[in-house]
Amino acid sequence: MADEKKPDQKEKKAKRGKKEEAKKVGFAANIEEGLESKPARMKERFRKEGVPALMKELGLKNPMEVPRLQKIVVNMGLGEALANNKILESAVDQLAAITGQKPIVTRARKSIANFKLRQGQAIGAAVTLRGTRMYEFMDRLITVALPRVRDFKGVSPKAFDGKGNYTLGVREQIIFPEINYDQIEKVKGLNISFVTTAANDEQGLALLRHFGMPFRQ
Repeated sequence: MADEKKPDQKEKKAKRGKKEEAKKVGFAANIEEGLESKPARMKERFRKEGVPALMKELGLKNPMEVPRLQKIVVNMGLGEALANNKILESAVDQLAAITGQKPIVTRARKSIANFKLRQGQAIGAAVTLRGTRMYEFMDRLITVALPRVRDFKGVSPKAFDGKGNYTLGVREQIIFPEINYDQIEKVKGLNISFVTTAANDEQGLALLRHFGMPFRQ
C-alpha cells in the first residue's frame, strides 16, 4: 500500500508546483501589462510639448525628424567582484531596485594577466531600459535622484560622444531613494548612458534639455 501512495503524493506535489508557477507567471504578466498600459508622465509631456518645441528650435519641418530617446543603459562596473562574489550579488539586487528590471551580469571579453582577469569572469552588471520603464527611470533620475547629490550644481554638457549620445557618471548609488543606506556594504558608482536618434551632439543636448536634464551653464 505504501508503494501505491508514493506516486500519488508525487503527482499532487507536481500539480501544486505547476499551480504556483502559473500564479507567478500570471502575476508577472499583470505587472508588465500594467507598465505598458500606463503612459509615463515624461513620455506624454515630451509628445505634447517637446516635439513641437524641438521642431521650432532645430528648424525641422517633419515631426518624424525630431530626435528621440532610444534606450537608457545603466551599468555598474565591479572590479572588487573578482575577489568577493557577494559584491556582485548586491550590485545586481541594487540595480534591480533602482531600475525595476532584472540586470544582466557583464563578463570580461578577454583575459588580462596584469589584473588577474580571466575571459568570461563576471566584472559588473547592466540594465537596458526601453519604453515605459525608460521614461519612468529618467523621470525619477531628474526629479528625485540628482537633486539629492551633495552640492549639486548640474551635470556636464561635455559628455556627449559626437553622435548625440550622452553618458552620465554617478558616484554614489545611494542618491536613489530605492537604496537603503543602512543595508549597503559599500558605496558604488554607476554610469548611465542615454542613447538617442539625434544626428549630432547639438540635437542630443537639445533633446535632453527638453526632458529636463539639469545641464550646467
